[in-house]
Amino acid sequence: MTLNQGILYYLLVLNFGTFLLFWADKQKAVHRKWRIKEATLLGMSLLGGAAGGLAAMYLFHHKIKKNKFRIGVPALLAVQVVIVVWLKMAGV
Repeated sequence: MTLNQGILYYLLVLNFGTFLLFWADKQKAVHRKWRIKEATLLGMSLLGGAAGGLAAMYLFHHKIKKNKFRIGVPALLAVQVVIVVWLKMAGV
């Protein structure tokens, strides 16, 4: 496995996992059950799952009114895109 493939798999798995966490938190909110901590949702987004988190936010209408999510997750995604493009241009 090349480094590019490893990064791609890492991002795919992390984004899918982040998407599922946002979905699970929404389900818990609807059913008034114990919730996933916001720090966990933001942490997964920070680690590379911002695309999955953002997709889930808008697909499930979850956390879109909270500024730290409405502004923070897209900002994290922008930084992650810049990093991936930079790595690609650097030949990594």
